[in-house]
Amino acid sequence: MSTTAAVVVYGATGHTGRFIVAELRRRGFATVISGRNAAQLEALAAEWPDVVVRPATVDNPSSLDRALAGAAAVVNCAGPFAVTGGPVVEAALRAGIPYVDVAAEIEANAAMFADYAEAARKADTLVVPAMAFYGGLGDLLVTAAMGEWTAADVAHVAYGLSSWHPTAGTRAAGQVSHERRAGRRVRFADGALQYHDDKVSEQDWLFPEPLGRRAVISEFTMADVVTVPSHLAVPEVRTHMAVEAARDLAEADTPAPEPVDALGRSNQTFVVDVLVRAGGVERRATARGQDIYAATAPLVVEAVQRILAGRTRTTGVASAGAMFDAADFLRALAPHVSVELPHSITNI
Repeated sequence: MSTTAAVVVYGATGHTGRFIVAELRRRGFATVISGRNAAQLEALAAEWPDVVVRPATVDNPSSLDRALAGAAAVVNCAGPFAVTGGPVVEAALRAGIPYVDVAAEIEANAAMFADYAEAARKADTLVVPAMAFYGGLGDLLVTAAMGEWTAADVAHVAYGLSSWHPTAGTRAAGQVSHERRAGRRVRFADGALQYHDDKVSEQDWLFPEPLGRRAVISEFTMADVVTVPSHLAVPEVRTHMAVEAARDLAEADTPAPEPVDALGRSNQTFVVDVLVRAGGVERRATARGQDIYAATAPLVVEAVQRILAGRTRTTGVASAGAMFDAADFLRALAPHVSVELPHSITNI
């Protein structure tokens, strides 16, 4: 393993956290695992004896400071991020190290941009929220699809998931978001987040083959409505979810994901299909892969690797598409995620 400063993974014992620790180790990063449950951390360290254990809780800033001491970067995988995001990013700012998280909570991501932009600039510290399947991947695809465009009329991100077996963390984060919105739904239109009580509606989405035409929940709003407009002049961002996956998520008894291969991935497959429109031209970009939680790991670790190598495009708080060369980043995700970038269709 590397003898350089370690990457701290807060929430390492969670489902996504384990994938991220495995990917860090695979790429040779020294790794510190952290979180509130010391016993679970020690059990994980027994599986991976080369990691360092540093328990910490978000209500104890000193414990977070000890966890991050001497580290190169911190990855926050512990939801709900409405609870953990603030304390962990503040600890990162005190330590002067980059912060990356995998938050899919819309309000938590919006708060990260609103509340920590100035502090991150003053500390000369990079902060990348939503560096995950939701929020990060869609933002990279939209950015790559736009290419040289400086603005677009609308961006659509359609999620073609074969199924969605949510983790306990996904359910907990969803409940927090539901409560914060008082049960309302959210969209990004006219350049702003809007809360509403419109009924859920379905439409057909023509995914690339072999998925083809599928029914999706229209405006099944995900974190892309925060990340994309944080740096792109797109006044309307719409995200859509395959009906089958949305139903899985809605059912209280849908089981958690089960591994089917040596990497621990489930049998879930996905296609993320992005379409951006400007005037009479549409551009499309697509990503394919297996297991949305497992796919978050190469996204996160590629981001950390580029940050530590200085391969970044901006400072302070920034989304994936603003922080990195989007097309180059997406191509680097192979073989975990395959991408098609982009092509244009005129006279729509």
